[in-house]
Amino acid sequence: MWMYLGLLAALFLGLHNLCKKHAVQGNDAFSVLLGTLITGFLLFLPLFFGSKYYPEELQALELFVSDISLKTHGFIIIKSMIMASSWVLAYQALKHLPITIVTPIRSAGPFFTFIGAILIYQERPNFLQWIGFFLIIFSVFLYSKIGKKEGINFKNNKWIFAIIGATFLGASSGLYDKFLIQSLALNPPTLQFWFCTYTMLIIGMVVLITRSTNPNLKGSFKWRWTIPMVGILLQTADYFYFKALQDPDALIMLLSAIKRSQILIAVVVGGFIFKEHNKRKKLVPLAGIMLGVFLILYS
Repeated sequence: MWMYLGLLAALFLGLHNLCKKHAVQGNDAFSVLLGTLITGFLLFLPLFFGSKYYPEELQALELFVSDISLKTHGFIIIKSMIMASSWVLAYQALKHLPITIVTPIRSAGPFFTFIGAILIYQERPNFLQWIGFFLIIFSVFLYSKIGKKEGINFKNNKWIFAIIGATFLGASSGLYDKFLIQSLALNPPTLQFWFCTYTMLIIGMVVLITRSTNPNLKGSFKWRWTIPMVGILLQTADYFYFKALQDPDALIMLLSAIKRSQILIAVVVGGFIFKEHNKRKKLVPLAGIMLGVFLILYS
C-alpha cells in the first residue's frame, strides 16, 4: 500500500511543479516560496483548531493535529531549518546556473537517500526493487541530459557547490522524515502544520532581509493564482508521502525513487502546456521510469 501512496505523492508533486513553473516566471522566487508556505499554514490552521474542539471527528478522518512535546517541536524545527536551507541554496543556484546543469545534479538526490537508507536504516530491497530503483534513477538522469547545451566550469563556480548542498540537504530531510514519522510516531497533519509554521517564519525572515538589503526587489513580486495552488498541491503530496512512511515496511530509498516519477507529469502535461521541445526524445526515459515503477510495484 505504501508504494501506491508514494505514486499519489508523485502525481501531486508533478502537478505542483507545473504550477511552480508558472508561479516563479519573472517573479521573486523567495516571495513565491513564502506565499506557498503561508497557503500550507492556512490550509492546516482549521485542522489545528478543529482538533481542539472536534478531536474524535478529525481522528476518524485521519486529519487530527495532536499535541506534541517541546522536544518534538525541536525536532520539527530542525527539519524546517534543513529544508529552508535547501530551498534557499537551490533558488540561488538556479538564478546563476542553467537549468540543464541544475537538473542533473538535483537528480542525484536519491543516491544520497540510497546511501543513507542502507547505512542508517539498514534497508534491504529485493532483486526486482533494486532493478526498478536504478532504472528510475538512470532514466531521470537521462531525461535531465536531453537538450543539454550549456557548458560551465564546475571547479570554479560556487553555485555548483550551492546546488550540491541543496541536493544533499533535501536528501537528508527525506531520511529525517522516516525518523520523525516512525520513531517519533508523528502523524502527517501534525508534522505538516508545525513544519509549515516554522518554515514560514524562517523564509519570512529571509524575504525580509533580502528585500531590505536589495532595493531592486521592490515591486518584483506579482500575485498569481498558481502560488496558493503550489502550496495546496505540495501539502497534498506530502500528506500521501508521510502516510506511506507510516507503514513500518516502507523503504525510504524506494519512496524517494518513486517520487521521481513526477517527471511523467512534466513530460506528458508540461510539454504541451509550455510547448517544450524534444518531447519525442523524452519518451525513452519516460518509458524507463514507468518500467522501474512497475518493477517495484510488481515485486
